[in-house]
Amino acid sequence: MKIAFIFPGQGAQYPGMMKDFLNSYAIARQTFEEADDILGRNLSEIILNGPEDLLTETRNSQTGIYVASIAVLRVIQELFPEFAPSVCAGLSLGEYTAATAAGILDYSSGLPLVQSRGEFMNEACEAYKGTMAVVLGLEADVVEKIVQDANLPQDLWTANFNCPGQVVISGTKMGIEAGTELAKERGAKRVLPLQVHGAFHSGLMQKAEEKLAEVVKEVDLSDANTAFVMNVPGKTVSDLNQIRENLIHQVTSPVRWEQGIREIDQMGVDLYIEMGPGKTLAGFNKRIGTIAPTASIEQVENLKLLESKIKG
Repeated sequence: MKIAFIFPGQGAQYPGMMKDFLNSYAIARQTFEEADDILGRNLSEIILNGPEDLLTETRNSQTGIYVASIAVLRVIQELFPEFAPSVCAGLSLGEYTAATAAGILDYSSGLPLVQSRGEFMNEACEAYKGTMAVVLGLEADVVEKIVQDANLPQDLWTANFNCPGQVVISGTKMGIEAGTELAKERGAKRVLPLQVHGAFHSGLMQKAEEKLAEVVKEVDLSDANTAFVMNVPGKTVSDLNQIRENLIHQVTSPVRWEQGIREIDQMGVDLYIEMGPGKTLAGFNKRIGTIAPTASIEQVENLKLLESKIKG
């Protein structure tokens, strides 16, 4: 089988995520314990017990989702050693999990890197107040034109191309209000504000990008045989220098998720496996119209479905 491993991004977190994996598999417990040891803090307590507002903080949610998703990945690798992914991809933060699954980024190096990313973005959220909104019912080029016509280059950006009819905009409160009004004028079904800490994937994250660049340039990356589809170009990237650049620029650049999934679909994959909290990516795949089905592995009971799909 040709299998794609895909991983969720920030916003998918909730207290108690992956708790049943910890209760059932030693490798999952080890993954959480490694994180606490390497980071020098009790992140496991926040992931498993919250409180929700503490877990939702960017500096905790990003690292927490990374750890939780890697725990699921390791369980699947242990239970199904006979198959490996043909391609890996992740949404925003999930790109770091995908890099780890592809063998490009080691878990012990990925943990402090993801924690730094979360801290830098957290600082930017506090320093430059912003927000995000999802535009429903308009295609990507229409939303891009709306941002262009708003003519607020320091206040409004396109942030995520998730799937057909769902594009996220990011910026200051003024920028989002202007973008919302224009989107409704041009036929958007709805424009929904997102409950986020700041304006991710926008120019308001510039300081975070600059700080992250110094960390990314120092981390060890390895060549991998697994294809790696990245957010910034929305396509496969293999050159390690380009991978570094994309990881850095992703903080301020739009996430071209739909484009990346379409590239994966053209590879002829037989199954997408979404690992970690939530089923958002499966929903996106359905809207995109992927040829292959998606199995979301969020709870231990989902592993039975995965086994049946693999055998099938």
